[in-house]
Amino acid sequence: MTLFHILLVSIIQGITEFLPVSSSGHLILLPSLTGMDDQGLTIDVATHVGTLFAVILFFWADVKTALGGIPSLLLGRIDTPGARLAFLLIIATIPVMAVGLVLKLTGLDEAMRSTAVIGWTMLLFGILLYWTDQKGAENLKASDWSLRQAWILGLWQAVALIPGTSRSGICITGARHMGFARGDAARISMLMSIPTIMASGALLGLDVIAEGDMALLRDASIAACFSFVAALLALSFMMRLLRSVSFTPYVIYRVVLGIVLLVIAYS
Repeated sequence: MTLFHILLVSIIQGITEFLPVSSSGHLILLPSLTGMDDQGLTIDVATHVGTLFAVILFFWADVKTALGGIPSLLLGRIDTPGARLAFLLIIATIPVMAVGLVLKLTGLDEAMRSTAVIGWTMLLFGILLYWTDQKGAENLKASDWSLRQAWILGLWQAVALIPGTSRSGICITGARHMGFARGDAARISMLMSIPTIMASGALLGLDVIAEGDMALLRDASIAACFSFVAALLALSFMMRLLRSVSFTPYVIYRVVLGIVLLVIAYS
């Protein structure tokens, strides 16, 4: 891979991982619409690692709280805010791990990687985000997150395995539907991404090891660094923007891109 290709993939992954516009959809579209080679598993793992460190750093206070609760959780006690948060994040991650494993074993994950699928998911889930964001109440905070809500949001998150859906977008949609305020919905979605990215990154890492593709360490290091910076900037931008505006700008982008992709797919 050229340095430009590595930087392009890293920046796309970093920016779109946490914005509600689908990182997987953009990375699938990149080679199909530009003619560039697929970046491969090693670079995928590297960019995931970069975005993982970005969200951990940005939400370090919450991460530190959850980590502090793990000892109590291992002893079977949910008697502290940290143990409760760690438990809720684990529960919210179970559905996406289970569904992801089924899709991978059946090969359906590859079957859905098409321009038409991404076009439809961009459009439909963009409209759904707009509807829930406009109609949803804002009477719940992240601290109100319950076990039932964690499980339901985990099911919403599993839908994001369809390319173009957007993991952050569908989780925010679910949280806004439940009545969480915009900033709190985004915060929950970002915290949910940590164990999910760790799990997907570990799975991709096993594939890389199985293929013996370890010669791309330099490229992977560059990709991780740039995706980290891009993700951190994207997170800061979105969380600041939500103080004054809704998710409508992202919805407009999704709808326009979805329509363009559908025209390309069916023309």
